[in-house]
Amino acid sequence: MIVQFMRFAFREESTEKQKARALELIRRTAKVESVAYSTVGRLLGDPAEGYTHGYSFGLADLDAFERYMYDPVHLAGDTEILPHYAKLHVGVAVTDDPDPDLGAKISAVYEGKLARYPEWERLMTAIPEVRFG
Repeated sequence: MIVQFMRFAFREESTEKQKARALELIRRTAKVESVAYSTVGRLLGDPAEGYTHGYSFGLADLDAFERYMYDPVHLAGDTEILPHYAKLHVGVAVTDDPDPDLGAKISAVYEGKLARYPEWERLMTAIPEVRFG
């Protein structure tokens, strides 16, 4: 199992309607076949860190992770979600997989998506503050 947690905050200029739509799309992505379970909602962390919402999800294995990253629902949602992020932290994943190279393999999936979808890379680099790990 691979469990990942994302924290984010919306841009000040994003309307309540746009924020609600982005959350709706994240929840839709969280229901794709490769996701074992998920939670999307308000972040209960330290407000001083500037994050307001979170998304955690579990995937059975690396194959499920790759299917998730390339799922058409995920790809379609990102074009509407990412422009509203002011801050994004793709947190450390937790796994029970004993493969010592799993972290590098997950990174390779991200890199592959960036290479395959230049628009996704453009959307990611347009987020003012992005952090991995």
